[in-house]
Amino acid sequence: MKTKNLSMKIVIALILGIAVGSIFNMFAQSAFVINVDKYVFNVIGQIFLNLIFMLVVPVVFVSIVLGVVGVGDPKLLGGIGLKTITFFLATTALAITIAMSLALIFNPGEGKSDLLNSEDVSSYQKTLDKEEGSQSAAASQSFDQTLINLFPKNPLQSMTDENMLQIITFAIFIGVGLIMVGSKAQMVHKFFEQTNEVLMYIVTMIMSVFAPIGTFGLVAHAFTGAGFGAIKQLGMYFFIVLLALAIHFFVVYGSAVKFIGKTSPLKFFKAFIPAISLGFSASSSTATLPVSLRCTKKMGVRPEIASFVQPLGATINMDGTAIMQGVATIFIAQISGVDLSIGQIITVVVIAVVASIGTAGVPGVGLIMLAMVLNAVGLDPAAIGIILGIDRLLDMTRTSVNITGDAACAMIISNQADRKDAKKAQA
Repeated sequence: MKTKNLSMKIVIALILGIAVGSIFNMFAQSAFVINVDKYVFNVIGQIFLNLIFMLVVPVVFVSIVLGVVGVGDPKLLGGIGLKTITFFLATTALAITIAMSLALIFNPGEGKSDLLNSEDVSSYQKTLDKEEGSQSAAASQSFDQTLINLFPKNPLQSMTDENMLQIITFAIFIGVGLIMVGSKAQMVHKFFEQTNEVLMYIVTMIMSVFAPIGTFGLVAHAFTGAGFGAIKQLGMYFFIVLLALAIHFFVVYGSAVKFIGKTSPLKFFKAFIPAISLGFSASSSTATLPVSLRCTKKMGVRPEIASFVQPLGATINMDGTAIMQGVATIFIAQISGVDLSIGQIITVVVIAVVASIGTAGVPGVGLIMLAMVLNAVGLDPAAIGIILGIDRLLDMTRTSVNITGDAACAMIISNQADRKDAKKAQA
C-alpha cells in the first residue's frame, strides 16, 4: 500500500511539474519566473539529487560485496547454481543490449535543446571536464591501459573520484575474500549485511519523503526551460522502455521457455498471471515471492529448485532495471548532445550486468545504480531528474518482467532435471 501511495504521489508531482513548468515557460522572460525557477524549482530538485548521489558509492560497494558473497556461497557451487547464475546474467546482458539497440534506432533524445537549458549544459560540460575518463581521453587510451585502470591503486581514492569500475573491482575482491575466509569473517559479513539494511532504510526514507517534492522541482525546472515540447521526448523514452520490456518478456523469456524448457510459452504465461498481476501492483519482487512460488508449484516446478532459484532471482536478476538503464543512458547522452563510443556502450552493458548482482528491490536503488552507470561513461547523473517521474510509472512493469524471468529459470532447470531423471530411469 505504501508503494502504491508513493507511486501515486510521484505521478501527481510529475503532472504538476509538467503543468506548472509549461505555464512558467510562457513567461520565461519574467524576473519572477526566473527567480522562482532558479531559487525554488532548481534548489528543490538539486537537493533531492544530492541525497541520491550521496548514496551511490556506499550502496554500489556494499551491494556488490554482498552479491559476490551470495553467489559464491558453497551451496551455489553445484549444477543448479551455475545454471541459475548463467541464465540470469545472460538474460540481463540480452535485456540491456535490446534496450540500447532500440534507443539507438529510435533516438528518443534527439534534439538536445528541448530538455537541457544552457545552465544544465554548462554544468554538464564542467562535469565532463573534470572526468579523467572523458571521451577524448577514452578514445586515445590504449587497451592495456584500460585494463590496468580497472584495478585501483588506492580504493579510497577511487571512491572519492567515483571511479565505478575500480569500486566494483575492489568490491569483488572483498567479496571473494569473505568467501575464502569463511566463518572467520562472519563478523565482517554481518557488518556488510547490517550496513546494507541501514542504507536501504535511508534510500526508502529519501524516496518516501523527498521523491515527490524532488520530482516536482526537477520536472518543473526542466519544463520551465523547455515547455510542452519536452513531452514528445519523454513520451519516446517511455515508449522505448515499454517496447524493450515487451520484447524481452515475450521473445527472450518465451523463447527460453519453449526451446530450453520445452514448454508452451502461452501455458507458462497463463499459469504465472497471478504473480505478474501482483508484481505489477506491488512493484516489489520480494513482496511477490510467495505468490510466485505458489504459481511455479502449480506448474510442476520442483519445490527445492523453485525455493532456491526464485529468491536468488529476486536479488540478482534485474532484467527490467537493466533495460531502464540502457535506454536511459542513450536518452541522456542524446539530450546532452554526446555520441557514446562503442567502448562506452560496452562499458554500460558490463557495468549494468555486474551491478544487477546484489541490487536490492527497494524503490530508488535503480536510480542510484543508473547514476553509477552514467558516471562510468562520463555522463552527468543530474540528468536523472528528467526521467524520474516517468520512470516511476515504468517500475511496475519492470517488476513483472523480473519475477517472470525468475520463474522461467526455475521452470527450465526443473524440466531439465525431470528429463535427466527420466533418461536415468529408462537406462
